[in-house]
Amino acid sequence: MNGIFIVSELTGDVLKRVHAIQRAYDLKLAKGTPPHITLAGSSGVGPLPVDTSADQIREALEPIVQDTPPIMVRFERPHRYMTTDIVVLPVDPHGPIRALHERIAASGLRFERTRHRFSPHCTLSFYQTLTPANERKLMAIRVEEPAVITRLQFYLTLDLVASRKVIELQLGSVAP
Repeated sequence: MNGIFIVSELTGDVLKRVHAIQRAYDLKLAKGTPPHITLAGSSGVGPLPVDTSADQIREALEPIVQDTPPIMVRFERPHRYMTTDIVVLPVDPHGPIRALHERIAASGLRFERTRHRFSPHCTLSFYQTLTPANERKLMAIRVEEPAVITRLQFYLTLDLVASRKVIELQLGSVAP
């Protein structure tokens, strides 16, 4: 799917842990964008259209993200999407992360459609065909370290093979 996806890149120890998992199970994914939590594009609202400018994103979303404090989330156990080899670490879709998603969806920006309800997640395996043994190992992994969403990155993605960061916005960046 082409469009601009909204993510939050992982930082610190959880970044290192997830990146090591990606390198072990899906090297192509590990060589792409940094490990991140997907907030919009594949679920809830779809991606922003490819012709959405950085200025349009900033104008619509900067007030929202500046008014949103950092959000700490914990990863649930890995989930494999049916009939695929895509394995993700889900994040509870309720609470502050849902409130942020809903504010983004109501921002006035136009989003493409998606077939999936809001399910924030971090992808562990996407391109690799998993052997039964590797699938068992991957599904047994637990990531206990919390992730803190402090910034949103907007990646223009074309055919899931070429992505580039369009803009980045920091949460809670306005002094009281």
